[in-house]
Amino acid sequence: MKTRTYLFMALILLLGFHAQAQTADEILANYFENTGGEARWKSLNGMKMTAKVNQQGMEIPLEIYQLGDGRQMTVVKFQGKEIKQGVFDGETLWSTNFMTMKPEKSDAETTANLKLNANDFPDPFLNYKEKNYTVELMGKEPMDGTETYKIKLVKEPLTIDGETKEDVSYYYFDSENFVPIAVESEINSGQMKGQTSLITFSDYQEVDGLYFPFSMSQGIKGGASQPIVMETIELNPVIDDTSFAFPEETTEENKQ
Repeated sequence: MKTRTYLFMALILLLGFHAQAQTADEILANYFENTGGEARWKSLNGMKMTAKVNQQGMEIPLEIYQLGDGRQMTVVKFQGKEIKQGVFDGETLWSTNFMTMKPEKSDAETTANLKLNANDFPDPFLNYKEKNYTVELMGKEPMDGTETYKIKLVKEPLTIDGETKEDVSYYYFDSENFVPIAVESEINSGQMKGQTSLITFSDYQEVDGLYFPFSMSQGIKGGASQPIVMETIELNPVIDDTSFAFPEETTEENKQ
């Protein structure tokens, strides 16, 4: 009799486990449903975000542009000047050098890696299988006191210093609302190479039927972070194509 009771209890626990268990695809389906629906996300062609970043106690205005064809640009407004960073016109990646204030093209490897991510707009998880990405649910894990589902995203391999390297990120989805509240990834270049980047998201707000985080922070895991606050987000903005073009330097001879 006791054996039957134990088996019955084990069956109840097993059924309860399966009822509560989540798969990565179910979590992503809930995420898109809770933030506006896949159809609305797929109809998005571009975004213009007006934000402020806090740097050493100073608030610096930013304009961030992202388009469905992969073009992107960040405009930093500082001391009456507009300084363009991370500008990609579909072929060329360039930024303004803060020291010389002149535009400089990125190297071929960096540009090629960025091109791989051109189809990530508006979300890398949208149609991820068609992009040949893979996702894996790593289980539940707390993040800043919040219970989350940890999902591993593997995208197309990058080329780092001439060698192929797997492009892996870990997203933490709030287990109650099914929205990402953090993402971790390894830094592949610069002074922080080899360390883990941590970006956090909060204050989700609706914009024309879609929900976006209006508060973010970016930094090193376990270290200092830089807060970014969105002021406005405009969907499907009209942007002059020439804004993304690399400005060819004008010489005195060309002026004459």
